[in-house]
Amino acid sequence: MRVGLAGAGRIGAAHAETLRDLADEVVIADADAGRAREVAGKLGVEAAGGVDELFSSGLDAMVVATPTSAHAALVIRAVEAGLPVFVEKPLAADLDGTIQTLTALRGSEVPVQIGFQRRFDPGHVAARDAVRSGRLGWVHTVRSMTLDRVPPPDEYIPTSGGLFRDCSVHDFDAVRFVTGRAVTEVTATGANHGAGAFAEAGDVDTGSATLMLDDGTIAVVSATRYNAAGYDVRLEVLGSIAGVVAGLDDRTPLAPAGDGFRPSGPAHGGFLERFAEAYAAELRAFADMVKGGGVSPCPPEESLEAFYVAEACEISRRERRTVTIEEVRR
Repeated sequence: MRVGLAGAGRIGAAHAETLRDLADEVVIADADAGRAREVAGKLGVEAAGGVDELFSSGLDAMVVATPTSAHAALVIRAVEAGLPVFVEKPLAADLDGTIQTLTALRGSEVPVQIGFQRRFDPGHVAARDAVRSGRLGWVHTVRSMTLDRVPPPDEYIPTSGGLFRDCSVHDFDAVRFVTGRAVTEVTATGANHGAGAFAEAGDVDTGSATLMLDDGTIAVVSATRYNAAGYDVRLEVLGSIAGVVAGLDDRTPLAPAGDGFRPSGPAHGGFLERFAEAYAAELRAFADMVKGGGVSPCPPEESLEAFYVAEACEISRRERRTVTIEEVRR
């Protein structure tokens, strides 16, 4: 299997290392050809001079890890070339772009997998299994959080799409994945205590959203760009009989106010550490799909559903009201 990788930045370089062990051959391209050569040289794989050369290099599949603005065009190009494609979230930079991309892909049988890595995180998978087994009883509350250790660069903030679309969209997908339920309405808010760049971009550095699911379960999603104690992603599922939590371990940057569980290991510095196993697992699933056929474990329609929730949260935050998903659905 010969796999092309578009994008040799932080996440692209991590994917390249995993792909090296999954594919017979890996070819890397980046807008910065020198960076592609550097990453390829370290891993002993090929580098292409650019995307056009990448597409003409006899590929069997494509992995897209470029900046968001390039995702949609590369996915469409790969599908039109008959190449199964894995793409980091989001499928497109905004809701309109996501819908337009899905329209362009409609009718194609070429599989597309979206990189929502929490679907492959052992804790999230175990939480989903616990819900499905019925051993929690009926689920009444889900709590999911993403707490970044440090904020992104100021120049990234205006193009990020905002906290809910850029960051919490992972939580929205995780809530849907773990519970197996759809979100029907949201109420969201946010605040700024950090860098002025967030407010200047019309964004917030900390936010919270209450989601109502279609079976009456309540989900609460929290996010912040400022959690210097360490990168922290957890999900709790609370049922009428029992509850479970994903992401609570010796590296969780959380200390009890009194006696209780005290993590003993160093806190996670970022998402690549926290989800290393999940990132590898999602690419293994992609490789298996390419080699053996089958359906995508995370099709692009899932990205749209999570984006609908993020869009509703952003409207709710700005307009200070509850927003239904049907209000934003197109």
